[in-house]
Amino acid sequence: MNNKIFIACDTNNISKVKKIIKLTQTKNLKIGYKFGLEFINSKYGRYYVSKIKKKITFLDLKLNDIPNTCASAVKAIKDLKINYLTIHISSGLDALKAVKRVSGKIKIVGVSTLTSLNDRKLRQIGHTKSVNKLVVKQARLAAKANLDAFVCSAHEVPFVKNIFKKEIITPGIRLIGDKAKDQKRIMTPRKAFKNGATSIVIGRSITQGNISKNMQRLIKSLN
Repeated sequence: MNNKIFIACDTNNISKVKKIIKLTQTKNLKIGYKFGLEFINSKYGRYYVSKIKKKITFLDLKLNDIPNTCASAVKAIKDLKINYLTIHISSGLDALKAVKRVSGKIKIVGVSTLTSLNDRKLRQIGHTKSVNKLVVKQARLAAKANLDAFVCSAHEVPFVKNIFKKEIITPGIRLIGDKAKDQKRIMTPRKAFKNGATSIVIGRSITQGNISKNMQRLIKSLN
């Protein structure tokens, strides 16, 4: 299987992250690890990420600022030797291009509309477009900026893959029977890949409860 599965290490506890990494090692799947704001801003989080070797690492900072600040942030984390880094498409074309220019070997990932949002919640913050229309517009911007990957929910992948031809990463993934919680636009791993996702991000369905059993559920669901 060539598709990547990123395990979201959404915790500030290094011991738990070590446990997640240890128990999710498998030859059956291509696994990477996503670290977000919670972990990287914890006391020893940055140091821990800097010491990870021979693993696919995904730093989910969701940069969203003026072009110079975003580019400077990329330069500031280059010592971590991460593989992927996220930036909000809503930061604008100039910021996307500025980040891509200084990224070097880091794959720059454009984040479209968060999976915690739906049409109603978009209207609350002033958007007049539906989720689908907004994500399609964001995909065009990501392609124009020559980004390496694009983040959207699995529901939008069928539209996005016709516009953005590189890696498409989908969060909001749940194993069958697991609750959606704060996510609005969710999907199972098998269906996400069937829709055209090249990579998925899965967190609580794996990291909460019995991690080894959850991994077996994941592998079984994809066979």
